[in-house]
Amino acid sequence: MADSPFSLSGRVAFVTGCGSQGPGWGNGKAIAVTFARHGAAIFGVDLNPAAAEETRRIVEGEGGRFVAGTGDVTDRASVERLVAECLTEFGRIDILVNNVGLSLPGDPATMSEETWDAQIDVNLKTAFLCCKAILPIMEKQGKGAVVSTSSTAALRYTGKPQAAYAAAKAGLVQFSRVVAIDYARRGVRLNCVLPGLIETPLVAKLAEDFATKETGTTREAFYARRHEQVPMGHMGEAFDVAHAALFLASDAAKYVTGTEIVVDGGLTSAVRN
Repeated sequence: MADSPFSLSGRVAFVTGCGSQGPGWGNGKAIAVTFARHGAAIFGVDLNPAAAEETRRIVEGEGGRFVAGTGDVTDRASVERLVAECLTEFGRIDILVNNVGLSLPGDPATMSEETWDAQIDVNLKTAFLCCKAILPIMEKQGKGAVVSTSSTAALRYTGKPQAAYAAAKAGLVQFSRVVAIDYARRGVRLNCVLPGLIETPLVAKLAEDFATKETGTTREAFYARRHEQVPMGHMGEAFDVAHAALFLASDAAKYVTGTEIVVDGGLTSAVRN
């Protein structure tokens, strides 16, 4: 593995949103475990300490290195503390994964200003704050890779009103492009992964929420609808996202910066919603 361009041996990855919102594999959890399997030491951050600890147990159970950090990455002081903890533990940061995110429905007429601000904070400001703290470290080291989890909602209407989420995820893509050019000659690459419909614990929770007497929608119908939307006929899994992130973080992508990988089974190329 050490000779593979996909090897992350000797590198430290700072992964936000490293846990899952329930049993199973969320994107951040799969990314952290995949990076560890390819040799990286992981500093995993999550708002939920138990979720981070679950990921730590998996990584350490497979012989990897993982330190869990708890904090709110919408807060600058919290980000600076977490970055300092990572440096104390590992002495460097080679990879930053901006993976926190949350989608709340609504259009400008129905959404509260507080919800709008919170959506921008969690989906976009978090990447700004983490980059603000970590890019200077990478520049001093002479090399680094930033991978941010955006969404196909950044590219097209995905079938539900989520104006703030879509705007923030589109902003994340353009933020990454612009900063990538600024840092192209400083040895730091920035790219995004854009997941489409991925089967995760969060989706399972949404399915349960929709399976109510009020909506008359069953969990099975919810899943069937999502599978049907995808040209391939099924949702993806978190490791599909993780493998794209691995490519972008590794030397296999050493000439790739300021761009995106769409992981959606053909969804954004289709006309239907």
